[in-house]
Amino acid sequence: MTHQRTRCLQALSSPFPEGLPLFPGPGAVDSELQAVLKHSAELLCRWYGDSHQHGPRPHLSLVPGAAPLEQGRPPEALLDDLRTVMAGAFRPNHPGALAHLDPPPLAISVVADLVASGLNNNLLAEELSPSLTRLERQLCRWLADRLGLGSAAGGVPASGGSLSNLMALVCARKQAGLQTRTDAVVLAGAAAHVSFHKALTVMGLPPEALHALPLDQAGRLSPETLRQALLLAQEQGRPVLAVVGVAGSTIQGAIDPLAELGALCREFGVWFHVDAAIGGVCGLSDQHRWRVAGLELADSVCLNPQKLLGISKPSSVLLVRRSEILADTFSTALPYMEDTASPQGGDLGLQGTRGAEVLKLWLGLQHLGLEGIDAVISAALERRQRLLQLLNPLPLRLLPGDLHLLSFCHASLASKAAMAWRDRVHQALLEQHLWLSKPNLNGQPLLKAVLGNPFTGESELQQIAAVLQAS
Repeated sequence: MTHQRTRCLQALSSPFPEGLPLFPGPGAVDSELQAVLKHSAELLCRWYGDSHQHGPRPHLSLVPGAAPLEQGRPPEALLDDLRTVMAGAFRPNHPGALAHLDPPPLAISVVADLVASGLNNNLLAEELSPSLTRLERQLCRWLADRLGLGSAAGGVPASGGSLSNLMALVCARKQAGLQTRTDAVVLAGAAAHVSFHKALTVMGLPPEALHALPLDQAGRLSPETLRQALLLAQEQGRPVLAVVGVAGSTIQGAIDPLAELGALCREFGVWFHVDAAIGGVCGLSDQHRWRVAGLELADSVCLNPQKLLGISKPSSVLLVRRSEILADTFSTALPYMEDTASPQGGDLGLQGTRGAEVLKLWLGLQHLGLEGIDAVISAALERRQRLLQLLNPLPLRLLPGDLHLLSFCHASLASKAAMAWRDRVHQALLEQHLWLSKPNLNGQPLLKAVLGNPFTGESELQQIAAVLQAS
């Protein structure tokens, strides 16, 4: 054994110079690890508490050296570098953070993330995560049942809505027996998320396989438009892999008429997938379920509790009407794991290794309770309604929407003048520590406010209106 390798092996069993072990070991409680975790938690809590002293969008980002040094560094130095990175991070709990679908995380979700990383269990297989595997499946069944998908439904968490949407289309193709058909198409409204373009690319289908259908004046896909597209596909002999309905478009927050679209899909015998990443949580609420009526007709649903309920990222779930479809689509068998009566976690989707993300979703929903879910959704919708009231008298075009997003533009400007006005107002808002986003829709430059931040109050909404009035 070389001298260098001996030193490496000794380092694995020796603590850092400051006492922190490389790995938390069994036996006694490690006081050094406790101390570092305590200091890290204090650092994070101070960062949350100091947000009001900063803007939501950092003006610059300082990044320490990325490459590791020859010798390991002590915790104090690492925490100093961590402070530097955190100083340049977006602050989702700032009251002026209104740009994107990224609310502050639930406090218990932050705790769950810490515990999940510490457990380091792998939901690839039940032997690696017995309790977490059962918890995950029970929670997915509850979510599916709550949305009305039926007693045979189930699901699997995924690392983001893009992956959930991809897996849904792969399931749809397998169920339709279209794995070898390169002429299959997906029908969706023009507001469908960009992830569907990526999904078809991964699936080996050409860009034109996604038929982006025109929307009505409210930004929704009308049943008659879908019917005509289904009939045209029949006439052309092109198989329809799936129809995609949207429960919350990214720019307007529009919800398609899901009940009518779902009924059409059943009439034509086509898989109905609903991208409910934004609005699907309304289906968990007795008070707001009506907003996504028809979601229960879906064959698959993408649900992202991170978008509004504050489950820390990533938190996405693919739910399917028949749970066995997941294993039927993705199972390859895991010969290096113990045999089990039910499919392993790695056989339920594209991901093999998965961390214990179920903990933050489970604890988050438990902490909120059904009343808390109602309250979070209601408060976001009320903030949108209040901002709408404040902006209504101004010469703005306010886009219709069904959720907690409000997009708008100048009522009379066009082209370069509209872009210049939008950018000027955006900068004026930033100077007031108010961050809205700058989407474009059909060539029209917009400003968009996402009202899911629970710390946004009347003062911030009044400020937005004042800046727009001054413009």
